[in-house]
Amino acid sequence: MRAVTIPTYGDADVLTPAEVADPAAGSGEVLVEVVAAGVNRADVLQRQGFYAPPPGGSPYPGLECSGRVAALGAGVAGWAVGDEVCALLSGGGYAELVAVPAGQLLPVPTGVGLEEAAALPEVVCTVWSNVFQLAALQPGEVLLVHGGTSGIGTMAIQLAARYGARVLCTVGSAEKADRAEALGAERAIRYRDEDFVEVVREVTEGAGADVVLDNMGASYLARNVQVLATGGRLVVIGLQGGATGELNLGVLLSKRASVHATSLRGRPAAQKAAIVSAVLGAVWPAVEAGEIRPVIHRVLALEDAAGAHRLMESSSHVGKILLRVRT
Repeated sequence: MRAVTIPTYGDADVLTPAEVADPAAGSGEVLVEVVAAGVNRADVLQRQGFYAPPPGGSPYPGLECSGRVAALGAGVAGWAVGDEVCALLSGGGYAELVAVPAGQLLPVPTGVGLEEAAALPEVVCTVWSNVFQLAALQPGEVLLVHGGTSGIGTMAIQLAARYGARVLCTVGSAEKADRAEALGAERAIRYRDEDFVEVVREVTEGAGADVVLDNMGASYLARNVQVLATGGRLVVIGLQGGATGELNLGVLLSKRASVHATSLRGRPAAQKAAIVSAVLGAVWPAVEAGEIRPVIHRVLALEDAAGAHRLMESSSHVGKILLRVRT
């Protein structure tokens, strides 16, 4: 099969399409003929040598895909060859075939194209597991999303607004602010011109944010703690601003607040399957009703994975970047 390999770590140009051995569906797995793959920040980190696949995982990048079932491993029930699916992966999406634990498959939602379905699994599972399961966002609470026009940000805004939360977010430009507010954000904060702590306090009349979904890490840690409401929950899912920061425990204690740092890729298959099952029940009906939609910035050919990574690193995109593997 054709896959994008990483023969050495470095800039986007190290991504190399190559002919590699086909994977096989092991016990409890499904072999998927990939139509499209989502591009994520984690793929960039893997390419740079900072985010290795979990033990036993595919060496090729790609944490989500859509396609058709090509074969079933032993013990798999409920799926048939030819079914159109999308999948949460531990890696391997940048390829023509990928083996996936059956519990990490989702049917393509009614009303969503097979290609665009590749934009859903990673972002929906990330948002649902962190904002709604871990942080337990409630209707009427305030969610602050950093990177509001990223793939995860565009999904978090939509899901939280639909759930009845007030959504604030940070963005890099006036154009992105308009896009975020059109998706349901009450206020998009332009971080280059505004202090998000001051704006959140102003909008919430001093109360602060009940939940903060953060992709920056160290560089935002102190201000994220400052912006939390009493009983607030900070969930760190990315380290774009560094991995080591200073945490003021006194401020955290005074607010009876909490900080969680979590990732999805390395979780055991059983945990991923539980998240996927929850997403199928809680989010897929809203997607099929047209209340939630994937936001896709651009689709590039698999052979232009380097271009997709350069686009991701430019941060000029709104929503998801996809790689087209086949039609």
